[in-house]
Formats: sequence, C-alpha cells, structure tokens
Amino acid sequence: MLDDLYAGALADAEARRSLVSLADVERAALAQTSALDARAALQPADRVKIIAEVKRASPSRGALSEIADPASLAHSYETGGASAISVLTEGRKFKGTLADLVAVRAAVSVPVLRKDFIAEPYQVFEARAAGADLVLLIVAGLPQQKLVELHQLTLELGMTALIETHSADEVVRGLDAGATVLGVNARDLTTFELDQDLFGSLAGSIPSGVVRVAESAVKSPADVAHYRRSGADVVLVGEALVVHGDPVDALTTFLEV
Repeated sequence: MLDDLYAGALADAEARRSLVSLADVERAALAQTSALDARAALQPADRVKIIAEVKRASPSRGALSEIADPASLAHSYETGGASAISVLTEGRKFKGTLADLVAVRAAVSVPVLRKDFIAEPYQVFEARAAGADLVLLIVAGLPQQKLVELHQLTLELGMTALIETHSADEVVRGLDAGATVLGVNARDLTTFELDQDLFGSLAGSIPSGVVRVAESAVKSPADVAHYRRSGADVVLVGEALVVHGDPVDALTTFLEV
C-alpha cells in the first residue's frame, strides 16, 4: 500500500511539473512570506496540543466527509483551539488537493502542514509555494539519504518537518536525520493495521527537546488521554473531527483531557 501511495503521488507530481516547471515552483516558494514557526507552536505545554486534519477520505475507511469548504473547517479548528492544521493534499486515496492547502493557509493564523507522500524536492517547493509551514516526511517511504536531503531542504525554506515513524529503528533514523518534531503513527502504512500502544512503547526513546506527536487511532477524548499519559506533546486527529459534525465541540473535549 505504501509503495502504491508513493508511486501515485510521484506520478501526480510529475504531471504538475509538466505544467509548472521546477524553476517556477522554486521562484513561487521563495516569493512566499516567511513560514510560521511550527516547532514553537507545538512545543510541550501543561496540556496536550492538537493538530487537526482536513481529511476527506482514507484508504482504510474510504469516504469520510465531502468538505466542500476546507477553509471554513480549518477556521473552526482554529476556533476550537487547534495548534496547527494538517491538510491532506494527496488526491487518489485521500481526495485532497494543493488548492485545499492554499485555501486553508489563507483562512487561519496557525501553522499549516502539507500531509502527502513527499519523496522529491519538487513536492517540498510546492508545499512552501502553497503556504505550508510544515511538511510530512515518512521514514518508511524514504531511503536515509533522501530523508536527510528533503529535511535539509525543508529547513532551508524556513519550514519544519514532521518526521513520521512506525518502529524503533525508524525513530533512530528520524533522529539521525535531525528531527525536531517526530511523530509515531499507530497505523502501519504497509499493512494499515493499528496499534494504539505503539506510541507509548517508543516515546521513551525520543529525547527531551524533540516534540513528540502521536498519530492515528483517535476516536474519542479517552484516546487523546491515552496518548497524553504515554508522553505525547501533540496528538494529530483527523477522522474523529471530520465525522463529528461539530469540530469546535469535538476539539474542546479533546483538549480538556
């Protein structure tokens, strides 16, 4: 599944490159106003922080929500107390677009994450050109040299990388690449199986000073509380918010844990 997701994302990026050259995307990225300091926004605090996700669909669940107005949803997330907004821009399985990211960036004042299967510099420049402050880099999908290269480019463009891991070895690789914001995804992207206890088993190997993000397997405030007890500074929540019907109310209950 992960290989298919990367292959599709790269094919779509190549199609966009045929319309907008790398040089043009670089110029657009460099012309953007400075990225927000996402690491500062996600720093550990006396209560858990939430990255709230704009997510129409997923490979495991199929369609979740139409989300005709991603900017309005993101504004609701910010009103509800989200510290950052994640926007799925992958189109084949998650039904997202870069236009969603542009719309969200214009609607909120908190950092915005481009969540996609990023494997080449063109996609990083696209993210900054669209206004992203963070980009997702998935250790499982990238050779170490490429992970380091993309992380360095992200930093050079003034953004922050959320480096995502799924195992102890991947945590080591993420830290070796220089991660300052490191996520542990409960969903194994090769099998799509969930293990909510994975974060807790790996959190102790993430040093202080690195923001610890728990991802996936969140359906209720109890799940957020579970991650917080396990050492999470931040919890990324997607499906539970988009299907709730009242994202402000949902975020309020999650943040109260």
